[in-house]
Amino acid sequence: MTVSRLLPTAAPAPVHEHAWVTESVHATSEGRIRYVRCVTCVARRVDLDPPAIAPASALSREIGGARPSSPVG
Repeated sequence: MTVSRLLPTAAPAPVHEHAWVTESVHATSEGRIRYVRCVTCVARRVDLDPPAIAPASALSREIGGARPSSPVG
C-alpha cells in the first residue's frame, strides 16, 4: 500500500503595504526598467516605466496654405 505524503505548505506571508525602493534603473527601447525591492519584506519585482509622450514634431514641410508674395520689381 502506498501512502501519499503531502509537503507542508509555507506559512502565508504577512499582508502589508510594500515600501518599494529602486535598486537600479536601465533605459530600454520600451522605457525605463526599474529593479525594486520592498524595504519591509525584501520582496523584489521589475517595473517598466513607459517612455514619456513627447510633443509631435513635423516630419514634412507645410503643404498648401498661403504662399509668400513675390517681390515687385
